[in-house]
Amino acid sequence: MPAPLNPSSPRPISGRNRLLVAAGALAGAIGVGAAASASHGESRNLSAVASICLAHGPVLVALGLAATGRLFFWSAILLASGTVLFGLDLGVREWLGHGMFTGAAPLGGLLMIAGWLMLIVAAMFGGRAQN
Repeated sequence: MPAPLNPSSPRPISGRNRLLVAAGALAGAIGVGAAASASHGESRNLSAVASICLAHGPVLVALGLAATGRLFFWSAILLASGTVLFGLDLGVREWLGHGMFTGAAPLGGLLMIAGWLMLIVAAMFGGRAQN
């Protein structure tokens, strides 16, 4: 018989939350790599990728570890999608000389803004308190 859960022990992380933590960790790793690469080549695109990834990676990790409820989850999905789209477009632009498609970076930025705004809504009205 398994031992009873200690109320002070961390709650198990669901599969979708594990994906958010992994996405945040990947964004952090990409951000560090982009920052290092930008410092050697002085690339404006890679500097932007580093800033976006290093800003959003920790937020995705925190949401994956602590957030409950659909609003928090969907705000994280918007943040992650926007980060990926924005970062990929600038990375493709840096290495191939053209973007992924017209408006990809602005769309990624819009998704990130929507994710931050939804996070406000989630903080005010979403999720249930964990005792």
